[in-house]
Amino acid sequence: MQNPQPLSQQSVTEIVIHSPPVEDLSLLPGMSRSLLLAELAMIAYLPQQEVEKLAASMGYTEVLFFDNDGSQAYSFANEVNIIIACRGTEPNEWNDLKADMDATKAVAETIGRVHRGFKKEVDDLWPLLEKMLISNTRKLWFTGHSLGGAMATICAGRCLLSHINTVPEQLCTFGSPRVGNKRYINYANIDYYRWVNNNDIVTRSPPAWMGYRHTGTEMYLNSEGKLKKLNSAQRSADLWKGFVMGLKKKEIDHFSDHSINRYIQYIYDEVHSRGDL
Repeated sequence: MQNPQPLSQQSVTEIVIHSPPVEDLSLLPGMSRSLLLAELAMIAYLPQQEVEKLAASMGYTEVLFFDNDGSQAYSFANEVNIIIACRGTEPNEWNDLKADMDATKAVAETIGRVHRGFKKEVDDLWPLLEKMLISNTRKLWFTGHSLGGAMATICAGRCLLSHINTVPEQLCTFGSPRVGNKRYINYANIDYYRWVNNNDIVTRSPPAWMGYRHTGTEMYLNSEGKLKKLNSAQRSADLWKGFVMGLKKKEIDHFSDHSINRYIQYIYDEVHSRGDL
């Protein structure tokens, strides 16, 4: 899964200030909540010092970084909420690339089968997260972009079997690949919003013919970056429209649509148009 293009400190800050400071995430309208979680998924790619500074500006002063054999995540907490943002693929990290390529299925800790590479990433990370969450009493949320979205999905599912007391309030991912087979996704019954930007190729992998399925409520951003519900014929036409529009910009739409920055901009535009900010 592609990592976002490198960002300057200024450009990151310009994106992050879209969300207002949050004291009680659960009181936010759904679109504003998705925007905040997208921004946290984005800053999870950054070095820890920058992450702490940006998170504090958003009202999250308790920041922890988790890293085990290249599997990484941040937790962002305030008095009410704790948000786990799993870090997506970094192209120079062999561990991440192996996870993306290993599309064979393995038995899940819950029910059914999941992507072996994604499961391995979570196997490395979960003991650290579980130890931190075991005494948690705050509302728990999971998010992530790309590989981070797949990891967040598996982590949220594991909370249902873990001996921690917290059940996730919601899972929200951006450009996430398919994670498991039909039996697995039917088991992991969590409030889940899965954002898909038009031709984002990562959301189409691993292929359905291998038995992989998506779950959650799909939030589809069309070729113009608008949140739409389309039937199959309308969706096909919109995918072609996005592809042609990309060619006119000298872009391969399937890859450029995967950018977390593009997700954030489109969601921000939706929030602004609906008056949620």
